[in-house]
Amino acid sequence: MTTTETSVTLRMPNVILWLLGIGGGAAGFGLGFLAKPLVQWILDAVGDAPGPLRVAAALPTVWAVPALTVVGLLAGVWLAATARQESLVLTVGTGGIGLRQDGADRYAPRDSIAAVFLDGKELVLLDGETKQITRNKASDLSKRELQAAFESYGYPWTGFGDPREPEFQRWTDSHPNLDEEANQLLRTRARALQDKQPGAAADLADRLQSIGVVLRDRDGTQQYRRIPPTG
Repeated sequence: MTTTETSVTLRMPNVILWLLGIGGGAAGFGLGFLAKPLVQWILDAVGDAPGPLRVAAALPTVWAVPALTVVGLLAGVWLAATARQESLVLTVGTGGIGLRQDGADRYAPRDSIAAVFLDGKELVLLDGETKQITRNKASDLSKRELQAAFESYGYPWTGFGDPREPEFQRWTDSHPNLDEEANQLLRTRARALQDKQPGAAADLADRLQSIGVVLRDRDGTQQYRRIPPTG
């Protein structure tokens, strides 16, 4: 956590990134000693073993240990870099909230935010019409620090859990609770999620919200609620 006079920034603790890197090296070091008996066990059990493991097992232990340690370190560094990229970096300031995740940046002005809360592992900001401004995975951030950051800057922190939880329903294709336009968008979004196309899924969620339907993903399903009418 980094604090200035006008903002506080929360991110994944560096110790986790170090542990990923060191853990990869330690795993490689151990595998260097275990490669031969592990490959023999796999051969006895299933009759074949992955090519890289067979190569490692063919090396003398004095070479296998340092070689696999280096490979493990490189794998750990890659995992740490990936984790940093995917983890939310949150800046809570006097004028608004900045969010950076997966290479994308978003800013929400303070006066646009009517509610802030954690919905499971996701940080959610709502506007005055209950539309989602943002929904970001925040499982790498401390819940206590999140709450303290928002409350210390006077944001409308509503706690842990969606205050509109009872309104969410699981989507069932072609159910008459939604019109055909919404069902078609949800159908297309389900395929995007299945094909691991998060960008397309996010765009479709925005289109659904523009016609009055708020989405979230739970346990492999899409859940929705309607935006209440104004006026």
